[in-house]
Amino acid sequence: MLATVVRGALAAVPIDPVLVPQKVAPDVYLFQGKAGVATRENQGFNSNAGFVVTREGVVVIDALGTPALGRAMIAAIRKVTRQPIRRVLITHYHADHFYGLQAFKEIGAEVWAHQAGRQYLENEADVRLAQRRQDLSPWVDERTRLVAADKWFEGNQSFTLGSVRFDLTHLGPAHAPDDVIVTVGDSGVIFSGDILFTGRIPFVGEADSKRWLQTFSRLLELKPSIMISGHGAPSRKPADDLMLTRDYLVYLREVMGRAVADFVPFDEAYSKTDWSRFAKIPAFEAANRINAYGTYLLMEKESLSK
Repeated sequence: MLATVVRGALAAVPIDPVLVPQKVAPDVYLFQGKAGVATRENQGFNSNAGFVVTREGVVVIDALGTPALGRAMIAAIRKVTRQPIRRVLITHYHADHFYGLQAFKEIGAEVWAHQAGRQYLENEADVRLAQRRQDLSPWVDERTRLVAADKWFEGNQSFTLGSVRFDLTHLGPAHAPDDVIVTVGDSGVIFSGDILFTGRIPFVGEADSKRWLQTFSRLLELKPSIMISGHGAPSRKPADDLMLTRDYLVYLREVMGRAVADFVPFDEAYSKTDWSRFAKIPAFEAANRINAYGTYLLMEKESLSK
């Protein structure tokens, strides 16, 4: 009887996933999430994160979307290097990029993020946490806690660790108010967060798509040889791979802007729009209607400000 109870208790405890990092440049590694949205089946692993090994410690970029994934990141990093994990840089405070932080705080890593993320964390994050506890259980549960940055910085920020310079450039509000990209020394690698999505429909929601489109030229001016997006495969042709995100945002603004100008209600506008160009791309079903509605409201707001 006792053995049965023990086995039942153990079965209720999820086993941490095993992550295998991709080496994308000397000392620069990527954890690439699954295509589409976070689900129980993919254990919430739908976003990207990475790390850089220096001679004085490891710098992590984003922490993935569950505490279990955070622990799995740490275990995978330990197989690459015994250097201590010094710092975690958060590209933006969205659930799929920072819920793994509690694992990093447990080992004493310092968390940096742009101060614009505080508004989300303080005013909106609890609702999202409740939703993810329901949708991603047991990977997100009552033991999951939201971790604030140790250092909230304004504007841009730079630091050097082990002779590697890290430049954090604030490009928000775009996908999120606190969007930050991370340039890794002279490696040619840029972690772009969710300013770039590769291989899936971006999540737009209430994003400022007008400013988001303007960030693309700023990204390309940096001439990255490898751009690691918040979702999807690393891009070795950033100008080409930005096209999907850019074209999708442009199309949303065109069709929803026209509907607003013609006083067409959203439901009618959405049902009459030809979505065939994007309908087969991963995450379309989960994200497109939300994206379109957020863009409709944004176009209304922009029309009133003219």
